[in-house]
Amino acid sequence: MKTIITSTLAVATLAFAACNNQTATHEGSHTDSTATAHHHDAAPATTADVTTIQPQFTDVDPAMATAMKGIVDGYLQLKNSLAADDDAAASKAGETISAALAKADVSRLTADQKKIYLNNEEDLKEHAEHISKNAGNIAHQREHFVMMSDDMYELAKAFGGGQPLYRAHCPMYDQNKGAYWLSESATIKNPYMGSKMAGCGAVKELITPGKQ
Repeated sequence: MKTIITSTLAVATLAFAACNNQTATHEGSHTDSTATAHHHDAAPATTADVTTIQPQFTDVDPAMATAMKGIVDGYLQLKNSLAADDDAAASKAGETISAALAKADVSRLTADQKKIYLNNEEDLKEHAEHISKNAGNIAHQREHFVMMSDDMYELAKAFGGGQPLYRAHCPMYDQNKGAYWLSESATIKNPYMGSKMAGCGAVKELITPGKQ
């Protein structure tokens, strides 16, 4: 037990150190754009550091799998907009997610599939609406993105997302409470910190694509 606790603390310490080091680099250098870019794009995690998750359902109806892919694509559009500090693009991505959710036909799901989907659908709709209506308030958009990311994680674990999805964690968001997000890439581009600390975080899990 002591070994497990020690290892966990070591990983957490390294994550905080990496993010703190990036902050110092960001604040201490404004002249070398190449160096800044280098620090902002963290290297992908090694395979040994990442837990691989296979989607729960392998018998997802093709039409629903396509709908899920549209929801995930909208989410990734939102994630990239927030990472770029672009609140207007994030607002449009919220609209994209709302439209994708409206296309999902839950009647095509089995009872078990429907239970998981419906447990997250209304929250996703609410967060997408808040994000779409809050261009100019990126802090509020990010608050809803935290909760949306948890909902998307549950759907991705159940249905897949039509592509590999990496679950990453930022330990410093919201006064070190931390937050997760999903990404199409193992390279860290933090949607919570944006350009201030773009490379802060680490990949924790890889969710395989699921049924295509």
